Amino acid sequence: MPGAYRVLTAAELEAVGAEPLRELAIDVLVGLSSRPKRLSSRWIYDDAGSRLFQQICDLEVYYPTRCEFEILEAQKDEILRRLGETPFNLVDLGAGDGRKTRVLVEHFLAAGARFRYVPIDISEGAMRELTALVQKEYPGCEVAGLVTDYFSGIAYLAHQAPARRNLVLFLGSNIGNFTRPEARALLLRLWNAARPGDLVLVGFDLKKDIDVLLDAYNDPQGVTARFNKNLLARINRELGGHFELDRFRHYATYDVFSGAMESYLVSLEAQRVAVDALRTTFDFAPFEPIHTEYSYKYLVSDADALAQATGFRIEARFFDAKGYFMDALWSVEKPPESTETPASRGEGSR
Repeated sequence: MPGAYRVLTAAELEAVGAEPLRELAIDVLVGLSSRPKRLSSRWIYDDAGSRLFQQICDLEVYYPTRCEFEILEAQKDEILRRLGETPFNLVDLGAGDGRKTRVLVEHFLAAGARFRYVPIDISEGAMRELTALVQKEYPGCEVAGLVTDYFSGIAYLAHQAPARRNLVLFLGSNIGNFTRPEARALLLRLWNAARPGDLVLVGFDLKKDIDVLLDAYNDPQGVTARFNKNLLARINRELGGHFELDRFRHYATYDVFSGAMESYLVSLEAQRVAVDALRTTFDFAPFEPIHTEYSYKYLVSDADALAQATGFRIEARFFDAKGYFMDALWSVEKPPESTETPASRGEGSR
């Protein structure tokens, strides 16, 4: 049914080993008990965080969105050509407001392609708005959205009857939020869930002038700071935390050794913060940081190596005019009637 989405039920999440609130509680307990303290950026993206990220994408200093729009507009014909004429699923991991994906949706519909749009996002609010918008603007588009995280969505799709080829979109440099081992693990899980011949389009934010990076993650309007602090606000909302957001400062910097922009929340004073659901408190020293996000930047050779280590065949590389960003098109290769993974063959261990 056009405009449809579903929130995966507790039973469905349990079937694929996912319990989001319990996972949040465990991550907070472990992360804030660690030295140095850390919290996963995945928890920033509730409804409030998704709205803030949409605002970030509109900022002049935040170049990735414009670069990827340019790529998709230029390459939409080529992407559809590679899909052929058989029906397919357009699977959109971390769909958000779907603004970039709609470039493909509109083109595919105009070309008469037979496809189902499957957006996956952790925010029900973002999913509700996206499916309503698609229903309004493209009434002929079949939509079957899922409200869940990447891993649960991939696992859920793997349990469904594999009747169609998939084009899986992992846009916006979302892969950069994972460390290199985590990125390999994510792509291996995607490889396991996919069928031979499926295509994956992955966005990579490429290494570039460091000042361009610093400006993009330290916008003068403070939207990125509010986005980062939403992590603490979510702990307050869902776990009964008592964080006072104005007692922490957003700080983002570039690590030249790892090649990542790293974001922190820095305690501005000595403080003790209770989290009721955990029945514990956490102590912060003055200027003590909480690590909240990685955004790894890639060389083209890094992305190629990641594809090869996780079982994907490199089909094409698409770039914007400035060379700031790359969308890599990969296909899934699997031996016939084999349950081997790239890792089991030793390809994912480098």
